[in-house]
Amino acid sequence: MLRVDMATEHLSDEALYRLMAWLSPGFPVGAYAYSHGLEYAVEDRRVADEAGLLTWIEGILSLGAGRIDGPLFTAAWKAVEAGDEAALADAAELAACLRATSEQALESSAQGEAFIATVRETWASDEFSRLCDVLRKGERPIAYSIAVAVAAAAAGVPLRPALIAYFHAFAANLTSAGVRLIPLGQVAGQRVIEALREAVAAAADAAITEPLSAIGSAAPLVDWTSIKHETQYTRLFRS
Repeated sequence: MLRVDMATEHLSDEALYRLMAWLSPGFPVGAYAYSHGLEYAVEDRRVADEAGLLTWIEGILSLGAGRIDGPLFTAAWKAVEAGDEAALADAAELAACLRATSEQALESSAQGEAFIATVRETWASDEFSRLCDVLRKGERPIAYSIAVAVAAAAAGVPLRPALIAYFHAFAANLTSAGVRLIPLGQVAGQRVIEALREAVAAAADAAITEPLSAIGSAAPLVDWTSIKHETQYTRLFRS
């Protein structure tokens, strides 16, 4: 698979600082409240140990949400770079629609809305505010992937580092959920995150190189656990 040399992409200290803040566990988007169906997968003993958690998250990155959110993130970032408001609106509309379950839709839209609200409160950027107004014209909830992509592009964060950070944050959040649910130790969780490094990079590369027309997922078991989670008797997570 094509790899882009990150050394050729200039990431300023200011842009890096913002990217790290926006995708840190402390940024108030409520990521800790979502498990993307993992809670039911653990309940049903489909994910029961460190190896199973690693395989589950790899599958989501390579076949599930990674194959949807990655290309949409890329499309939104490129639309901002090109000043193409129509393309940005199209990407945002697709991102709002392409959710397999109601809980996955909630997971995406709630985090997207919280992200935009917090960034607007903490970063005085006329360009970001203008782009948010463009997104609001669609009268749909704004997907998390679109929100982060727009902020990254407006802040001058190159595409591949932005995707790497986005997918790392997603994988780390699922790992954290698994550590609590299975349960696993913190060191085991860090081993999973380290082992996901290549999967995160591959998801970013696929998002950059594959056309938006190829968007789609092939993770029906993940979608099924998300559906089952809607009626799970006891729940710690919203998805």
